[in-house]
Amino acid sequence: MNTTSFSRAPNWRLSLVVLLAVGSLSACSGLPSVGPDYQVPGWAMPSRWLATKAGDSPPPATDSTISTASTVNRKNSPKSQSDWWRQLGDPALDELIATAQSGSLDLKAAQARLRQARASRAQAVSGYFPQVSASTGVSRTKNATAVNALPTRTLYDAGFDASWELDLFGGTRRAVEAASADLAASEASLENVRVSLVAEVAQNYVEFRAYQSRLAIARANLASQSETAQITEWREQAGLASSADVEQARTNREQTRASMPDLEVGLAAAENRLATLLGRQPGALHEQLLASQARPVAPPTVATGIPADVLTQRPDLIVAERTLAAETARIGQRQAARFPSLSLGGSFGWQAYSLGALGGSDSLVRALSGTLAATLFDGGKLRSAVDLQTAVQEAALADYESAVLTALEEVENALTAHAQARDRVVAREAAAVSARNAATLSRQMYEAGLADFQKVLETQRTQLTAEDSLATAQSAVLTTLIQLYKALGGGWSAYESDRT
Repeated sequence: MNTTSFSRAPNWRLSLVVLLAVGSLSACSGLPSVGPDYQVPGWAMPSRWLATKAGDSPPPATDSTISTASTVNRKNSPKSQSDWWRQLGDPALDELIATAQSGSLDLKAAQARLRQARASRAQAVSGYFPQVSASTGVSRTKNATAVNALPTRTLYDAGFDASWELDLFGGTRRAVEAASADLAASEASLENVRVSLVAEVAQNYVEFRAYQSRLAIARANLASQSETAQITEWREQAGLASSADVEQARTNREQTRASMPDLEVGLAAAENRLATLLGRQPGALHEQLLASQARPVAPPTVATGIPADVLTQRPDLIVAERTLAAETARIGQRQAARFPSLSLGGSFGWQAYSLGALGGSDSLVRALSGTLAATLFDGGKLRSAVDLQTAVQEAALADYESAVLTALEEVENALTAHAQARDRVVAREAAAVSARNAATLSRQMYEAGLADFQKVLETQRTQLTAEDSLATAQSAVLTTLIQLYKALGGGWSAYESDRT
């Protein structure tokens, strides 16, 4: 350690200017920093989605490479998916999502974590600047009378002290770099929570409407089966039907009635989940949901873009990439700790034995100091810290690569599921129409004595199953569409950190 001090130096102003210049230079980002310089990993992306069908309007196939949104101007990123839920044409859903984005507790927690990241970065940036403190004090000293003619003296002092550790090897710069990347990751995490929230609200809303439709179908079939049972009872009284026919009609009716409680439970669960997502108590949305007669409808086509364009919108990829950038910067921060550190200090103040003399030119005291310190032996502690951080960075790289592959998988799966769900609806619609026609015809034939009652029961059961399956299939089209939009990034097109 080497320390140099200056007390009452005549050129203290020049020394202070030199201190400020050297400190400012050390904070300059143009100085080299130890440790690896971060580069965004490049990925060779497929030219188009494998599951894209002709009706989904893909752009022309081109070779593409993705570097996640850290290298993309986020304010100019694609906006075709923004507010995707409005394409479903349901004002009630629009209102629920707007309420969720202002009342969700998960979103509020993510916003708090973002504020933490901003504060952490501010702390890291403060390392560029000196620490300045002010002090004042009074001390009273009593000396032996034989030694000093003034055995009791009072010393007054006031002044300022400053200390500054120069960032010679980039430790502070790497810390700020890491904190900035952490902040970007927190901003992306907030958007990831927002994307998941919107998707979950939409999915539970679709589920709620599906249960409503299935209950309406069950009630309509129950009414029809009750009417059939009544007709069968009348025919029995007239000697045109057997008691077995009556009992079968009643069995058919009660089986339909028995299926309805499960639908009621599912309806209530979807409603309560929606209330929780919006930050409300269970039951708070009951009247609002029942008042709306609108139903979401899937658009005929979905613009999926190409992988290189769409995946830049996924906030979870940006979280993984910015986390990798932060961990890379921390390697340099750990390496800088192994090099010598240079600290500068200074003080400026007054000392006097009377309060009136304090502040005069004769009471002025000033000093500058410099300290150069280095660790000579620590048993490998600092080197191990570098090795540890390098391993953390390698794990972050693997996590990022896994996130990219998972994103591709999710989009491909969602595209396939949505295409198959659309095909399934076409078949279910045809089956439901045929089942309704068959049920109507068999009942008419039974009433005319041209068909047995067993045929009526079979066609009624088939009608209920076909119509319930159609409602489920229609819900699946919307559900898979929501999953697709979420896999595509949920429409996150702008990096708006001020939205909190």
